[in-house]
Parts: sequence; C-alpha cells; structure tokens
Amino acid sequence: MFKSILVPLDGSKLAEAAFPPASSLARTLKAPVTLLHIIEKDAPKEVHSDHHLTQSDEAIAYLKKIAADSTAKDVIFETHVHTAEVQNVAASIIQHASEEFSPDLIVMCSHGSGGFRDILFGNIAQQVISGGKTPLLLLQPKSADNQPFSIQRILVPLDNKSIHDESLQYALELAKAYQAELYLLTVIPTFGTLTGKEAAVSSMLPVTAVAFLEIEEETAKEHLQTHLNEFLRDGYNINAEIGRGDPADVIVSTANRIGADLIMLGTHRKSGMNAFWARSVAPNVVKKTRLPLLLIPLKD
Repeated sequence: MFKSILVPLDGSKLAEAAFPPASSLARTLKAPVTLLHIIEKDAPKEVHSDHHLTQSDEAIAYLKKIAADSTAKDVIFETHVHTAEVQNVAASIIQHASEEFSPDLIVMCSHGSGGFRDILFGNIAQQVISGGKTPLLLLQPKSADNQPFSIQRILVPLDNKSIHDESLQYALELAKAYQAELYLLTVIPTFGTLTGKEAAVSSMLPVTAVAFLEIEEETAKEHLQTHLNEFLRDGYNINAEIGRGDPADVIVSTANRIGADLIMLGTHRKSGMNAFWARSVAPNVVKKTRLPLLLIPLKD
C-alpha cells in the first residue's frame, strides 16, 4: 500500500526529524521518497530558530544534501522545490500530494509548541485527511528526536462495528513488514463519558442508556474476536481488548501501558474543518500523546 512517500521540509531541525522514520519506512517497504520544499511568500528569516529557506537555489542544495547524507543508501530519493512563492504552504503541500506526486504516505513532524502545534495539526493534517486520500504519519515533538525508528507494537483503535476497519489493511502491511505485534482496541463510553445527543438521551433514559452500552460492548467483543480468529489463522501476532471511558483518554493510556510504538487512527475526511474535528477523536489524541500517529482517511 505504501509504495511512495512524500516528506515536506522547511529547513528546520524539527522538520528534519521526519526524515529518519520516512527512511526506515522506505527501506522496509522498498518505497522511493520525495523531499519537498515550498518557497513561502513574505517568509520570516527564521523558522523554529533555524534559517528559513527562502531562495530556490539554497533550497535545492539543502534537499540534495539531506538526501546525500542519508544512511539509507538503498533508498531512492528525489527532490523537488516549488520555486513560485505561495502564501499558503499547507495548501501547496496538499496540492503537490494530490496532483503531482500522488504519494501513498506523507510524513511530517507537528513541530511547534503549545497552541501552535494544535493549529499546525488542524491546518495541515486536516487538509490532508478531509481534502485528499493520502495517509499521514504525524510525528510529535517528543518522538521526533532523531532516535532510530522502530515499530514493534501497533495500536489500532476500532469502532465496535466496522467503520474503521479500512485502517486494518494498512496495519497488517506494516505489521508484516516490521514483524510487529498488532493490538486492537475498541472503546465503549461509560455512562458518564457520553457526549452530545447520546448524553442528552442518557440523562432522560439512564436505564436504557446503560443497557444500550452493555449491548455495544457485547457487539464489540464479537467484532474483535472475529478479527482475532482471522489474523491469528493468518499467522499475525495480535491481541485485543475492550476499553471503557473517553475514547481519546483510553487510547492514549492503553498505548502507554502496552508500550505501543505507533497509534493508527482512522479519520473522517468529510469536507470542512468542523466536520473533521467533530467526528474524529484524532485531534484529542494528538493533544494527549507524543507517540507517532498514522492517520488514515476513511470513506464516509
């Protein structure tokens, strides 16, 4: 599935932290990597305390040096600099991904700090997911420290039905390539963690709500057992469990407890920022973990 990889770089050390994971994936999956730089209009002189690449010649030289210095000598690297200045770098990255390179995976670091990290995630990742079809590997500041990238255990949260099962094919490919363990998780809310319409209904019909959640848990158990039987039969190293509570909190706490190297999340790519944020737990998981996240756009 991941046959080509796109890595946008802005010249900063934080952005470069996306390079080792991309190289590891490229080597393991035998996929070529395209390094991309966008010339920003009216760009600041520095980006994250590093020199900002604002001239096409220095950007070309920078990308070629990054590729030449790579220890992954068996990986094919290509470089591309978008020399025409653009106002919206994020939109330009998405345009290149959808119209020119058609990568199977984009690898980026959500660099920045505090609120800016959330803005960056909302601006770039949301456009990638809602506006296109390309999975995004999002590296968090704490995980983007140039340490060797390794995948030994992948956490895959799933709905209690089948809506997020599309992400399983990506998980299976990575698990096979890295000989990693798959850990499936389905989170059922508790009475106190219901939100929106469900919370309103539960306050009026608490007994009915509790009974409904119990049915949902039984459905989830059957669903996960089906996957377990299938994947164990195919020789995969796989485990699964049911969690109860707030989805983002349970996903993050489970990832920490089992020592996951990667969290894979299916995200809705319905157009519009509000639809993306309202219908996905991904933004809340991003805020609460520094583990790498592989975001898979789902069909609605």
